[in-house]
Amino acid sequence: MGDKIAVENVNHPGKTTNVDAEKYNATKAAFLKGLPKAPPGLTQAEVREAIRPHMPEHLFPGGDKIGWWQKCVQLDLEAKGILVRENAKPLRWHLA
Repeated sequence: MGDKIAVENVNHPGKTTNVDAEKYNATKAAFLKGLPKAPPGLTQAEVREAIRPHMPEHLFPGGDKIGWWQKCVQLDLEAKGILVRENAKPLRWHLA
């Protein structure tokens, strides 16, 4: 079993969950490379396409579980103030 990292959830303040640190860090790096720094940001589907090229194949073979990790890291980065959720329909995100 690999190293773990505690992640937060913007929807459940004060609660943390431990997840695989290597996959978390790879997904976080993909967010930092793939997301814009200003509004209007990207929709959830656009985020997936923006981060996909930056996701290491050896951790996510064939894109396996990218959606789960995308949501996990998105909620954590929002809780930490690194990612901003725009008040728009559909929802959009950009880096703070």
